[in-house]
Amino acid sequence: KPWQKHNLLDDWPGYSLDLFSYPAHYSGDLDCVIIPHGVIMDRTERLARNIMDDLGDHDIVVLCVLKGGYQFCADLVDRIKALSRNSNRTIPMRVHFIRLKSYLNDRSTEDLHIVGAEDLSFLAGKNVLIVEAIVGTGKTMKTLLEHVEAFRPKMIKVAGLLVKRLPHNSACLPDYVGFEIPNRFVVGYALDYNEYFRDLNHICVISESGKLKYKI
Repeated sequence: KPWQKHNLLDDWPGYSLDLFSYPAHYSGDLDCVIIPHGVIMDRTERLARNIMDDLGDHDIVVLCVLKGGYQFCADLVDRIKALSRNSNRTIPMRVHFIRLKSYLNDRSTEDLHIVGAEDLSFLAGKNVLIVEAIVGTGKTMKTLLEHVEAFRPKMIKVAGLLVKRLPHNSACLPDYVGFEIPNRFVVGYALDYNEYFRDLNHICVISESGKLKYKI
């Protein structure tokens, strides 16, 4: 069944940076906080409950998409474990890490690299939960799903913390979505811009000066 997602409107201005603590070395590099860390954690807990409702009593293999997905995956798995400890239904889990790279600066490229996914034969007949931090055009997710499906898992579900609101990404929406956000380049909570900003707790919108500062 489709689960609800929280939509942030296109004209959502975000929160003033003055309301939050963040690393001083990013002063001037951010426009606003779009999702505070506490809200991320509460939403992740609800997603864990939804996953528990659907997949409780199934053994699952979690495919964590690095690098941006590691924080969301760690927090999501922790909350599923907590629910499993305090419920009659349990989810035995194994976690496997793969890495995708399709961005140069703030642009998604057609050149997708999948690292750590060359041989996923152990997924045959397994229930798979792919955990990704953000879904944009959906092309990357479509490519990954096709790659995983080739190893004949029993079932594939996808959890995505963020989905960008774009005209043509409806074909590959995750089964579990944290937030639908405007088409803005966001960083923090392990999401990066050329490897910077992963150390932010909150999800923020990078400023134009921040893009220039860390451009390669």
